[in-house]
Amino acid sequence: MSEPIVRHYGPKAYSDHPPFKYPDYKSTIKRSPTHDPIKVVATLTETTGPGPAWAEITPEDADLTTNAGTGSPAIGERIIVTGRVLDENGNGVPDTIVEVWQANACGRYVHWRETAFPAPLDPNFIGVGQCKTDAEGNYRFLTIKPGAYPWGNHPNAWRPPHIHFSILGPALVTRLVTQMYFEGDPLLFQDPMYNSVPPHARERLVARYDHDVTEENWALGWRFDIVLRGPNGNVEEMEEE
Repeated sequence: MSEPIVRHYGPKAYSDHPPFKYPDYKSTIKRSPTHDPIKVVATLTETTGPGPAWAEITPEDADLTTNAGTGSPAIGERIIVTGRVLDENGNGVPDTIVEVWQANACGRYVHWRETAFPAPLDPNFIGVGQCKTDAEGNYRFLTIKPGAYPWGNHPNAWRPPHIHFSILGPALVTRLVTQMYFEGDPLLFQDPMYNSVPPHARERLVARYDHDVTEENWALGWRFDIVLRGPNGNVEEMEEE
């Protein structure tokens, strides 16, 4: 039995991440911690697991336009979202799981609690997908551009279109959950989740249009690279309530 690969990681760049309590995002007032966090020492378990647990993933899982299995395509603007998953040293992270979830083209999630927004569901779109990175850390999804949706945080509040990402990484300490926004979105100015991030780190959450990724007569291409940790790491997601 081979010995586990023990990796060493630099400290988390806390100054790049949103604060636990951000009054403009009203839910954080009640649910942010009231005591200082307890430092957890990274042991062998945190620095070696969990391994390439992707045996059940198929190429079809990365196509959100058809993975509902209905035989009909999802409704909306097709987009390709691709990029590289990188470690804190800029090296590609191979064979790691990338998961996404999102609203449909009308801004509606497939969830039993999503009833307040009177937008239609798409029976051909389940809004979730997954893939694993290749040897260079590349990932790729075909999906539908999500719609904006209202939420009750502040007057006339609309969340900008976004896609949620979960990346497992090579160890538990590299697990990242984040959001991806779209370049040039007019709603970013009033989104408290986006604006809770320090200005120098916000652009790490924004995907760029890439004409080389775009496929003629088929789908626009967006590039979104993800750095798991370190001074250039992507920002952790503030959870929606």
